[in-house]
Amino acid sequence: MALTLTVLGCSGSYPAAGTPTSGYLVRSSTTAIWLDAGSGTLANLQRHLDLTELDALVISHSHDDHWVDVLGLYTAYRYYAGRRGFPILAPAAVRTACESLTGATDPTFDWRVTADADTATIGDLRLQFSRTDHPPETLAVRIDDPNGASVGYSADTGPGWSLSELGPGLDLALCEATLLDPAERRYQHLTAKEAGVSARAAGARRLVLTHLRPGLDREEARALAAAAFGGPVAVAAVDDQYEITTTEETP
Repeated sequence: MALTLTVLGCSGSYPAAGTPTSGYLVRSSTTAIWLDAGSGTLANLQRHLDLTELDALVISHSHDDHWVDVLGLYTAYRYYAGRRGFPILAPAAVRTACESLTGATDPTFDWRVTADADTATIGDLRLQFSRTDHPPETLAVRIDDPNGASVGYSADTGPGWSLSELGPGLDLALCEATLLDPAERRYQHLTAKEAGVSARAAGARRLVLTHLRPGLDREEARALAAAAFGGPVAVAAVDDQYEITTTEETP
C-alpha cells in the first residue's frame, strides 16, 4: 500500500457548511496517523477506519479548530473501547488544554510533548517537526515512509516560515491558504499565492491547498497558487484521497 493522505476536514478557522475544520488521515501499509483533530473530523475518520486501527494522533497546535475532537476520541477510548496509552504527539499547550477537561492522571492518552526540530517514529513512518510563524506554538510536520515517499503539512503559518524548513524532496505539500489578499491578514496566515511560493521554494512535486476560510473562492485560490508554484495544485475537499509516491516513481 502506498502512502496516502485522506482529507477529513479542511475548513479554515471555523467549520463551513458541511465541511469540518482541519483533519487528515495519513496511512502506510501498516500505520495510520490522524493528523490534526478539528471539529467534525472524528466522525469522518470513522468512515475510513475503525478507531481500533489508529496508531497515533498528531496535533499541530492549541487553536480549537485543530484539536477539539480529541475529546470525542477520549470518550470513545475511555468509556467504550477501553484503550489505554494511546499516543498523542502535540505541543505542551494542547496537553494542558485537554487535561484541564479529562484530568492529568487519566491513563487513556500517552502524551508525547513535541517541539521544534523534534523527530519521532510511529510504526513504519518517520516524523519531523518545525515551528511555524503562527501563535501559539505551532508545529508543521513532515512524514516519510520506508520507500522514501514524503508529505509535508504546514499546519497554520504566516509568511515568516517556509515549507523548505521541512527539508528537500517533498512529494506532496499540504499547505494552508486561509487568505486571498495580504490585506486580509489580521492574523498570521498565508495567502494562496504565498502557499504557492512556499511550495516552490521547497521543491515540492505537488501542492494541495487547505484551511481556506469559509466563503473563499476556491478556483481563484487555486489559480493564484498555481501561478506562483508552477506545478500541479489542488484544493482540498472532504474525502479527497492522495496517493503519495516518491520522486523516483512515475506519478
